[in-house]
Amino acid sequence: MSVNGKEKDPGALKEEGNTLFNAGDMQGALCFYTKALKLSHSQVESAVLHRNRSACYLKLEDYTKAEADASKALDADPGDVKARFRRAQALQKLGRLNEAFLDAQRCAQMEPTNNTFKEMLRLLGAQSQKKSVQMSSTDARVQQMFSLLLDPSAQPSDRQKAAQNLVVLSREEAGAEQIFRNDGVKLIQSLLGSNQEEVVLSALRTLVGLCTGHQSRTMAIVNELGMEQLCGVMGSGASAVSLAACHLLQVMFEALTEGMNREIRGKDEAILPEPSRELRSMLRHLVEMMPASSVSGPGRDSAINLLVKQVPRKSQRNPDNSLTLWVIDQGLKKILEVAGTVPEMSEGPPLTDNSHMSCSVLLSKLYDDLKSDAERENFNKLCEEYVQHHFGRPGLESKLRAIQTVSVLLQGPSDVGNRTLEMSGMMDAVISLCASEVVCHQQVAVEALIHAAGKAKRASFITANGVALLKDLYKKSENDQIRVRALVGLCKLGSAGGTDFSMKQFAEGSTLKLAKQCRKWLCNESLPPTSRRWAIEGLAYLTFDADVKEDLVEDRNALQAMFQLAKSEDKTVLFAVGSTLVNCTNSYDVDKPDPQMVELAKYAKQHVPEEHPKDAHSFVEKRLMKLLEAGVVSALVCMGKQESPALTETCRECIARVFLALVERQEDRGTVVAQGGGKALLPLVSESTDVGKTKAAQALAKITITSNPEIAFPGERIYEVVRPLVSLLTLDCTLLQNFESLMALTNLAGISERLRQKIIKEKAVPKVEGYMFEEHELVRAAATECMCNLVLSTEVQQLYVATGNDRLKLLVLYSGEEDERLRKAAAGTLAMLTAEQPELCARIPGTTSHWLEILQALLLSDSLELRHRGVVVMLNLMQAEKSLAETLMESEALEILSVLAKSTEQSSISRAAQHCLDKAIEYGIIKKPEEGGEGNEP
Repeated sequence: MSVNGKEKDPGALKEEGNTLFNAGDMQGALCFYTKALKLSHSQVESAVLHRNRSACYLKLEDYTKAEADASKALDADPGDVKARFRRAQALQKLGRLNEAFLDAQRCAQMEPTNNTFKEMLRLLGAQSQKKSVQMSSTDARVQQMFSLLLDPSAQPSDRQKAAQNLVVLSREEAGAEQIFRNDGVKLIQSLLGSNQEEVVLSALRTLVGLCTGHQSRTMAIVNELGMEQLCGVMGSGASAVSLAACHLLQVMFEALTEGMNREIRGKDEAILPEPSRELRSMLRHLVEMMPASSVSGPGRDSAINLLVKQVPRKSQRNPDNSLTLWVIDQGLKKILEVAGTVPEMSEGPPLTDNSHMSCSVLLSKLYDDLKSDAERENFNKLCEEYVQHHFGRPGLESKLRAIQTVSVLLQGPSDVGNRTLEMSGMMDAVISLCASEVVCHQQVAVEALIHAAGKAKRASFITANGVALLKDLYKKSENDQIRVRALVGLCKLGSAGGTDFSMKQFAEGSTLKLAKQCRKWLCNESLPPTSRRWAIEGLAYLTFDADVKEDLVEDRNALQAMFQLAKSEDKTVLFAVGSTLVNCTNSYDVDKPDPQMVELAKYAKQHVPEEHPKDAHSFVEKRLMKLLEAGVVSALVCMGKQESPALTETCRECIARVFLALVERQEDRGTVVAQGGGKALLPLVSESTDVGKTKAAQALAKITITSNPEIAFPGERIYEVVRPLVSLLTLDCTLLQNFESLMALTNLAGISERLRQKIIKEKAVPKVEGYMFEEHELVRAAATECMCNLVLSTEVQQLYVATGNDRLKLLVLYSGEEDERLRKAAAGTLAMLTAEQPELCARIPGTTSHWLEILQALLLSDSLELRHRGVVVMLNLMQAEKSLAETLMESEALEILSVLAKSTEQSSISRAAQHCLDKAIEYGIIKKPEEGGEGNEP
């Protein structure tokens, strides 16, 4: 049949699906069954296809779809026991135990002797009974908590304890359902108005339990409580309450946008109204919080944080950026109100030290989410209109608001910031205000000058016009806060050459003097944290110079002051600390130029970048050791935990880069893990730039290779390591990253079947097989070693059992290669496969005409490990079939095995060799030694 004919034949497509299913390729099988269903016109055939597809969904853990397909199969044939059993399995996983029990009961009635059905019936009966007891017990506890909370005469401590217990109950599905159905939301609403902070926190945390992963409950709660009340709680003065309310709204957003993803909570997946109305209501209230003077600084930061997380698209592949366009249309000017607020002036909403940075991040995220030039032009126009409106108004305060807005834009969407900076008179006003006698005016202008200096378009203008002004401010100003900012401006301009040793802006030694002053400010605890943060900003630029790096790591006090600030409430310091550490550890990417191109460039008198002598590997290694001694790991761990827009993806990339540098030396990995580095890396593999994710995954691989993974990643955390490791198995990654990933996966695959299943589920097996063909011998051997551990899983064994592929042939050929490491891995895999799947033994002679030579070479190897693997393969072949044993005994293998059986080098080898001979005697191929004179005669 032609390919096109096969494509149109549902029967052929079904058979192809069955083959893939048996080989463990669930996604492939699913695809073929779905194609067959579209073409099938037979009700009976469609029922079988639905039943088969249900089995795929069960394996893929998509239980809702598994139940739906099994039901369709039963609609056509109620007597289909396989479909009924699959529906029972899906219902059990979805938590619908009563329905699952009825299906299992029907299966047992149809096939009374089937032990699998009987066991499932027993298990479901026990689970249903347990759930019933739990529900009645939970109901009693919920009623008890409600009585205490509603009793005005109850002691405050008792009511507080009851509120905390309610939180614990809400985390269980049974408890959450009972609270919700017993009108608990109204009670929680009254608790939100309590004067006791602990009670309000408990009420918010209970709502988190009710909403997590449950769309329908979340929609009901949003409508019942109203966003006004929730935003009011978040906007309150208490920082802990504001953060808890922010977390609740985050959970609500996730529940509304992602629906019911959890197995347990997916049970009420009925036809639900589209949650877009609730989502828009939530966003509208968050946008309205921006300029509101009644909202506290922490509350406003929380609202910005939510907009950063929820509005932009999670993936650029999603074409729908309507939420971003809606927020720009409805709220951009309100966000700019916050950006333009100068805290020292009376007009404007209350801010925290982090508010401007958070605004920069939000504006940047919105701008980056735009798809067309027209959308970006509209964003630019709105920003320019806002800045022009304030800059053109009479009065100094209005001009300062415009300059402050430009400053925030320069830190966020810098292209937009540059356009507003180039507006007529803006730069002159900034330079002019730098000389103001009013400190807060001067501060706004100097900060704008510094942010402008970081942009290529303006750096040369400021170098020409601003250096003298900044030097003057630094030397003559009596205000430390102005002096430290002026110093950072000089640092920025002084580091324009980056890591290029030959491109220094200032005279020799100037950068060292600037850095020394930065360290002095950093260690001066009498200065406010915001001013000390500017000292780190300066070091972030100056540490491009290796002399500055060396001085900084030698200054233990400065390092510890920097780490303390990294752990403080001021989140705006995170990127500066991250950048400084990336520079000190040389964990930035450096493209080494081709030596021939360098010579050509010199000949043509073109500029050639030069590396500083102190950026050599030996210097970097010493710097890393000093940073570890000073406590860099605990600082990085703390930085990674921050819940703030200031912890941007770029900032996370910096943290990942530094971690990778810290685990480069094998002897340092234990220290990094012991101080929480392993745990801190896990979030970085999913919440960073693409480069950052790769760096974090590689750091995890290095730790997994040399540390005991069960200690480095205890409990369930070990399963979170698998996906990032598999992500390194792509052509986009380097061969070193491929190699380290394979080594790490080998370690994990050798621990437990559950971990092997996780690796299989992440679709790693085809990737590992691909690397078994890699030209680089180390990568090829590592992939084969990984496969050696993966074949402990039956699903992987079935891939070798399936016909029509050369998997077995590859292992036999690799067992005869020169590379000893590859031979050990291939022969080990062969030994395990032939032991677990004896039917493969008969297929080995058909793989290559040299199969016997390869096995004999293993027996004669100098390596005891190879010899042992060879003997085990021989034994497996002989136990599988008499004809194979006869072939082996007719060859030189008989003589070799006879020698090995008498060898005293390794008892396991001699025992296995003797078992081979015993099997040959049992078959009657050879005689016992005492009967045959010389012995072992065929």
